[in-house]
Amino acid sequence: MKSFLLWFITSVTYTKVLAQCPELPASLDLESIATLPDPFSWYPLPDTGRIATKEDWECRQQHVATLLQQFELGTKPPTLSTVTASFAQGTLSITAANDGKETTFKATITYPSGAGDGPYPAMIAYGGLSIPLPAGVATITFDNGQIAEQNDQSSRGKGAFYDLYGADHSAGAMMAWAWAVSLIVDSLETTPAANIDPTKVGVTGCSRNGKGALVAGAFDSRIALTVAQESGTGGSGCWRLCDAEEGAPEDVQTAGEIVQENVWFSTDFNEYTDQVERLPFDHHLLAGLIAPRALLSLDNAGYQWLGPWSSLGCMEAAHTIWEALGVPGQMGYSLSTDHAHCSFPDEQAEDLSVFIRRFLLGEETNTTVEKNYPGLVFDKGDWIDWDVPNLA
Repeated sequence: MKSFLLWFITSVTYTKVLAQCPELPASLDLESIATLPDPFSWYPLPDTGRIATKEDWECRQQHVATLLQQFELGTKPPTLSTVTASFAQGTLSITAANDGKETTFKATITYPSGAGDGPYPAMIAYGGLSIPLPAGVATITFDNGQIAEQNDQSSRGKGAFYDLYGADHSAGAMMAWAWAVSLIVDSLETTPAANIDPTKVGVTGCSRNGKGALVAGAFDSRIALTVAQESGTGGSGCWRLCDAEEGAPEDVQTAGEIVQENVWFSTDFNEYTDQVERLPFDHHLLAGLIAPRALLSLDNAGYQWLGPWSSLGCMEAAHTIWEALGVPGQMGYSLSTDHAHCSFPDEQAEDLSVFIRRFLLGEETNTTVEKNYPGLVFDKGDWIDWDVPNLA
């Protein structure tokens, strides 16, 4: 493996690199961890104890970002210097070039009515918008399937991202989509005619696109708010918890099953799908890459395949990270009662509204959202065996 700083600098875009961070070893001796890995441990660094400061946490985030790319998601390419954008009639056209190759994709901007002159805050929505937005927020949609196909296993290496970087690039579809979100934000920063405030941009998606939105928020520190809707296994659900929930009482998608369904993950992940306890992270730590920025996870108890118990437990574990940083109200999770998949329920309307109004519109709202509407029982003591430090 590359030295830590070299790996991180060349693979993670838009995140501060701290020169004094300890390096991950060249080879990793991975243990089997039955419970959820401690977010505040330096593992897999040997004999280094637990983190004690906010600066330590920033280093820990960099480690986790590296590990997630190496073992699960594939590498996010560094910032491209050759990105151009133009805007006309509600369409943002983006062209990116790399190593003599070029690719173009478009995003559609829909502006709010009766909300002044802008620039407007905006929510980037994968495919299409599936959540209600309050007045004053624009919507930016793009066809993530054009960036990286997600039909089935035959989609591997197809799409605009792979036209630029090659079909054998390590990035799975979700990391390719995250790359496109970053290019959209790049373009908003350099295209004033789009009339969008790039400091007030969120990202969202539902189901497979909710998984993608979570990855995009985790790997671009300019995203002010991430809303992952019904993302389930491979998104808000932790791999270890999905395995534990399997067959209790219905089928829950596990890591071994999800990699057979589609090409969302790197092929490097295949080695660990039947031994997820060896992964030095789980998805509470993917969520933790967003901290202290805002994250809201919206889940649905009606679809056992998505692993609602896993999502509830995983997001409760993730919440301890924002608690440690002294900003617990900047991360929320809401598990609804049964409703049609990706059909937004009234039950969660206020949970969503307060997050958008605070983090995109700048209103003073109470974003303490820790909702378990169906009353599922998750015993933290069985899975969370760490104390929460004060890193604020």
